[in-house]
Amino acid sequence: MPTTAPPCCLILFGASGDLAKRKLIPSLYDLAKDKLLPENFVLVGYARTEMTDAQYRQDCRDAIAKFSRARKVDEEVWKRLEPAIYYSHGDYGDSDAHAKVAARVRELDAKHGTAGNRLFYLSTPPNTFEPIINCLGAHANDFHGADGKGFQRIIIEKPFGRDLASAKALNALLHKYFEENQVFRIDHYLGKETVQNLMVMRFANSIFEPIWNFKYIDYVQITVSETLGVGSRGGYYDKSGALRDMVQNHLFQLMALIAMEPPVALDAVSIRDEKVKVYKSVRPIRPQYVSEMVVRGQYSAGEVSGQKTEGYRREKDVPPDSKTETFVALKLFIDNWRWSGTPFYLRTGKCLSEKLSEVVVRFRSPPQTLFQKQCESPVYPNDLIVRVQPEEGISWRMNGKVPGGALNIKPVALDFLYKTTFQTEPPEAYERLIFDAMNGEQTLFIRGDEAEAAWAVIDPIEQGWQTAKEPPQDYAPGSWGPKKAFQLIEQDGRRWMHSSGEIEPIIACSL
Repeated sequence: MPTTAPPCCLILFGASGDLAKRKLIPSLYDLAKDKLLPENFVLVGYARTEMTDAQYRQDCRDAIAKFSRARKVDEEVWKRLEPAIYYSHGDYGDSDAHAKVAARVRELDAKHGTAGNRLFYLSTPPNTFEPIINCLGAHANDFHGADGKGFQRIIIEKPFGRDLASAKALNALLHKYFEENQVFRIDHYLGKETVQNLMVMRFANSIFEPIWNFKYIDYVQITVSETLGVGSRGGYYDKSGALRDMVQNHLFQLMALIAMEPPVALDAVSIRDEKVKVYKSVRPIRPQYVSEMVVRGQYSAGEVSGQKTEGYRREKDVPPDSKTETFVALKLFIDNWRWSGTPFYLRTGKCLSEKLSEVVVRFRSPPQTLFQKQCESPVYPNDLIVRVQPEEGISWRMNGKVPGGALNIKPVALDFLYKTTFQTEPPEAYERLIFDAMNGEQTLFIRGDEAEAAWAVIDPIEQGWQTAKEPPQDYAPGSWGPKKAFQLIEQDGRRWMHSSGEIEPIIACSL
């Protein structure tokens, strides 16, 4: 891994937006603080809001003070970074405004020595992607450095399309102006340390690979839950819903890393080839069977984490008759040799009991011949729990004997937490992803055919909902979703789990 990024000018579209303030600007500062940002670096913010360079620099400083890992501005770092921050404003589809930005970037290139390298970051609503990409394509030559050298790369935030057809259209538009190796489709989950550690855990530890298959694993479940509602994002969210907003990207990326075959090498092509194979191996859910495999819900009025809500349909910019789901649970099967018959249970939702992102791998129960005569109940199976947030780490639940004369067995947890093991907080996901994009490293980004393969799984589910026209089930804020979501897994003799829940009770055995 490079010790620093190459010289670069980052043109940030949507520079005055919430994502830029909360994540992107603080991540650039933290990279600078860790000496990973090059000395020859320039940030050019671009948005519709009118602002001077000085005003934008102050906005950046305020965002860093509030949202950076340190929560404090190091004056020496800021002294180096501040003069490299600039701002331009204009409509996202305004060709003349893009021409002015390109001219200014060339001037800054000569002033700061960014070697003609350009990184375009689209931190904007999806409806602006097309006009921005077309303008960048029209002015591609204008953005080049004086000698015509240097790279031009583009980062695109999710959602990448809203179905298979729109994803294909967006890919076609991008490929009109950019080669695939210039395109970085970002999913910030892939930048999280624990998600990256999934491959290390699987392929750098020989204990797991022999048992990582249907013979030893009973099922896998993936949970990404939030305690907050849609808030001010009601207008956007109602056009998306939990399935498109979370499952197609975040949950599917976790599923792919759990289910993928060992890649032939640790390069972007090899790893992403295996992820695509996972999506193509998912057993299609035909529209007429969607109700048997998928549950959708919508939060009603209530309170969670001290926050009251009148219900999703009364949120700002949400139609009072909306059928958009704020919760979804589904059961999938990956029809390949490794996972034959092993169910993958996925769930995500808003206004749930707890903010949590984790994977639970439940292993099959051990043979009961040794303990079945002495124990009052079966010995519980083992679980491997990979927690992505809030406390990143991995937990292995195994059975152990309780001290004393009686033969009592209790599941115990062997925990690995980043904070306690490495005595440091993991870096923000966007830090790693921006750094990789500057270096042209695409491993943690989504390839075009990968996005399309994921949408191919989602589309029949959406079609099934449209055909059935059944409204989502209501669920109370602070719960774990609608009742039918529990029935989805319990009818298979299993249950939803999460690592903050209670450890299984002591199993009493007689000697």
